[in-house]
Amino acid sequence: MSVSLRRPPAPEWLTNSAPARFWHATVGKKAVMATTGALLLLFLVAHMIGNLKVFFGAAAYDHYAHWLRTLGEPVLPFGWFLWILRAVLLAAVVLHIVAAAQLALRAKRARPVGYAGRTRVRGGYAARTMRWGGVLIALFVVYHLLDLTVGTVNPDFRTGEPFHNLTASLGVWFVTLFYTAAMAALALHIRHGLWSALQTLGVVGGRERVTRWGATAVAFVICGGFVIVPWAVLLGLVR
Repeated sequence: MSVSLRRPPAPEWLTNSAPARFWHATVGKKAVMATTGALLLLFLVAHMIGNLKVFFGAAAYDHYAHWLRTLGEPVLPFGWFLWILRAVLLAAVVLHIVAAAQLALRAKRARPVGYAGRTRVRGGYAARTMRWGGVLIALFVVYHLLDLTVGTVNPDFRTGEPFHNLTASLGVWFVTLFYTAAMAALALHIRHGLWSALQTLGVVGGRERVTRWGATAVAFVICGGFVIVPWAVLLGLVR
């Protein structure tokens, strides 16, 4: 007598519903990547602008950090807006990574035998570094949260003093180097991702050079805005 070990079929709503069909379709995964990427890009722009408040001094920066925690009051309790934002961003990151990984596996299965010869395409370097760049960015985000939100890896964390915590952390040279490396990886990620999204949407067309330079400019401005802060702290321009 044998026992059947066949896996029971998945519920129909997981396989045949409209959201499920959308997710399993290649175009659906690309749409999820584009949507979550746009959301994360908007957050990066807002976060970069907020970070530049550090150049206006401790009072201005601390006031800005406190103001973020009051958003949504009195509907939301103090600090809840940031936790909701973190949950949304975490969901966006997970969906972005899963969709990217599944699209890569799908493309690999579509051509199980490698090409005998293949010429490099422009932008190939950024495409090939997306995976490891993404790992570096993920590690940086975890460290960044432990440093400035939780405070466990900050050399002199003080609750309610974000300007002090920022300068205490970024005044360490290897932290600034790690920050710079992560932002370089982020720049490549933004440049390649933005250009690929524009290409998918059909915006590129015969304007490949313009859109590629546009994506490069956006990546440079965002990541330059982030990198200038740790170097200003390290060089004593912000204290």
